[in-house]
This record gives sequence, structure tokens and C-alpha cells, in this order.
Amino acid sequence: MARKKSAAWAPFPYDASGFAYPGDALKQAWPRLHAGDCEPYPDSKRAAALLKAAGKAAPKLDAAALAEALTDAWRAFHHGDFQAAFEAGQALGPVGASVAVKAIGIHATYLVEDEEEKLRRFELAADLAQAAVEALPREANSHYRLAFALGRYSQGLSIVKALKLGIAGKVRTALDTTLELAPKHAEAHIAMAVYHAEIVDKIGAMLAGLTYGARASEAEQHIKTALKLTPDAPIAHLEHGNVLLLLDARRNEDAAAAAYEKASQCTPHDAMEVLDAAWAAEQIE
Repeated sequence: MARKKSAAWAPFPYDASGFAYPGDALKQAWPRLHAGDCEPYPDSKRAAALLKAAGKAAPKLDAAALAEALTDAWRAFHHGDFQAAFEAGQALGPVGASVAVKAIGIHATYLVEDEEEKLRRFELAADLAQAAVEALPREANSHYRLAFALGRYSQGLSIVKALKLGIAGKVRTALDTTLELAPKHAEAHIAMAVYHAEIVDKIGAMLAGLTYGARASEAEQHIKTALKLTPDAPIAHLEHGNVLLLLDARRNEDAAAAAYEKASQCTPHDAMEVLDAAWAAEQIE
């Protein structure tokens, strides 16, 4: 059955001409583009492994066709064609969930203004990621995309409400699994830092530690690891600033501003990084 396409999404609002990555350019740029999420390059060998692992949940394609579909979807993502990337990934089921969730998640975070629509999109992203966890449990990004979607949903809902509903526990479990499978997953370290910092900020250090195992020291260690793994990524510095403010806004105001400044000055390598850097710049205006 053909999938019904959603209404047109807000377009990427900046110049994306430098992020086309045609042909072999995508493969050459891949290590830098995916230093943060450790996503393997989707060549035919990788596609064949995904088809085998997904079993009945795999799309009815051969490895070569799947590799082409995945590279096209990721190329669209990096160029800022988030709707095209999402729809292409969604059409591949759990095998395409990584690019689909990242596309809808980044677009919703930065380019959707309506709060209810944001929550709806993060719910959809979480559903796609959950299906990937079930079909591809040995893939680190199955779990990370679930943590990302639920984490963003929690932020829109309110952290306190997310704690009461048990969503925060699911985020923690997904991040723990991600880091077990991929210890150098910088974006998971960033998300773990934010997880600890947000809980400490909302319910206090003592209760956060006793009830949820959330600690300021853990937030600091995870963000330090992320910065070491991806020192040139805007999101690492941006979230460093956020973590500093969550842990002690008054004491860390200057340090947070310096972190946002670093994020804004990073050279972006794709559309997502442009949005990360632009958001950081807004924080220091």
C-alpha cells in the first residue's frame, strides 16, 4: 500500500549548496558527518547485513538497491531536505528508521514552531525507533534514536511529567544500551549528560541521585567525553552550554556563553550543523 505523504514541511532556511555530497563525496565525508552518531556507511555489504538482521521486517530489496536507497536518504538529510529523507527512510521500515528518526527529529527541533505538532512528530519518531529496536536490537542507533525521540518528547512535555510517566527511565535504558554497543557514540554521551543535568535541575541533586541515579558529576563526565570525541561538532558545545546552565545557571553563566560561542563558530558540514550553530548564536545575542 502506498504511504500517504504528509503536508509539506518548512524548508531548510539557509544556503545548502555546500552540502550536496554527490556520488563518492558522501562516502568521503561520511567519517566527519557521522563522527557523532557512529552510523556505519550504508554500502552494499552493510545493506546486506541489515537485510539479514532485520529478517521479516526487512524491505523487499536486494542489497544494492537498499544501499542506494539509504545513501540517497542520508544525502537528502545532510542537504537539509528533511522531509525527503524522512519519507525515504520511513518507506524502508526499521532498516530506514535511523535516517527517518534523525530527519524528523532535527526538523521538529528547529523548524516546527507549533508545540503540539512537535510532540506529535517526536511520538512518531519514537514509534519508528521502537520498531527498529525490536527488529535490529544489535544496532546502537536503534536504541539511540529511541532515546533521542523520547528525550525530545520529554522536553516538550516537561521533565517532571516525563519522570512521573516513566519516560525518563526508558531514555536512560536506551542510552545505556547505546553506549554498551558503541562506547564512543558522542551523541549518546551528550544525551546522557543532558539526562543527568535535567533531572538534577528539576528535582534537586539529592532526590535525583537517590531516585534516578542522576548526578551532576555524571553530566560533567559525559559532556567532557563528547567534547573529546567530537571537538568540532556544534552540538557538543551547544549542549555543553545547556548542561552548564542546568547544573548552576548563576555560577556558570559566563562558561555557558563561551560554550555557545564555540558552537556558533564551528564550521558546519551539513544542514543539521548549520541549525545547531545558528541556535547557539541566538543564545548569545
